Amino acid sequence: ELKLLGRIHTYESFLESYNLAQECGFTNRNVDLISAVPGQTIESYEESLKKVVALQPEHISAYSLIVEEGTPFYEVYGEGKPKEGDLPSEETERLMYQRTEEILKGAGYHRYEISNYAKPGKECRHNLGYWERKDYLGIGLGASSLIGNVRFRHTRDLKEYLRCASEPEKLIREKQMLTRSEQMEEFFFLGLRKMNGVSKREFEACFHATVEEIYGAQLQKLVKQKLLIEEEDTILLTARGIDVSNYVFGELLI
Repeated sequence: ELKLLGRIHTYESFLESYNLAQECGFTNRNVDLISAVPGQTIESYEESLKKVVALQPEHISAYSLIVEEGTPFYEVYGEGKPKEGDLPSEETERLMYQRTEEILKGAGYHRYEISNYAKPGKECRHNLGYWERKDYLGIGLGASSLIGNVRFRHTRDLKEYLRCASEPEKLIREKQMLTRSEQMEEFFFLGLRKMNGVSKREFEACFHATVEEIYGAQLQKLVKQKLLIEEEDTILLTARGIDVSNYVFGELLI
């Protein structure tokens, strides 16, 4: 699977790096897993999960493969392309997602975001910063940033980066000032990725408008479809909502 995904390391070299991290004293280690890989079965994926659990990392990220346009995978598996090998069916992919939660929960990991699991107190502060829309500054070639509702990235051209290093403004590309609507959309679809959902009070404090005023019709529709749960102060995805989260997020675009 690593070779198929174009990764340059082997399982053996991963184990070596993982053990070295432990020997060097790191106390919060993450392992990434990808499901729905061509040729993968529920059984083979479960075997990978159990191998990782046996290592007892503090954090596990488990994502489904997304075939992005413009990638080598898209040339083989993209929409309208001739197929070479089989991608798992949607039903198989959903079962893999369910088995991920079942196996990791049984091993003492709690799911705090759609694709992330951690032992108590070991949640990823870096990722939580993204999902909670905190400011972050990217340093280096091609790095992305969010500062005061302005998104931008640095040039990916090394010669240009070195030439303009003393004039940071000249490094900036794709600068975007987020509108109020875009900020509200991000608040919702990033916040809903977390298992504890979105706070109505925090939304109102940020945007000086209630959730019902902005999203009333959409929320009623999604609750009726049993994709969202609306509690006193919290809105969160149902189990089915997690399965079709991209649809839910799309419905919340203003």
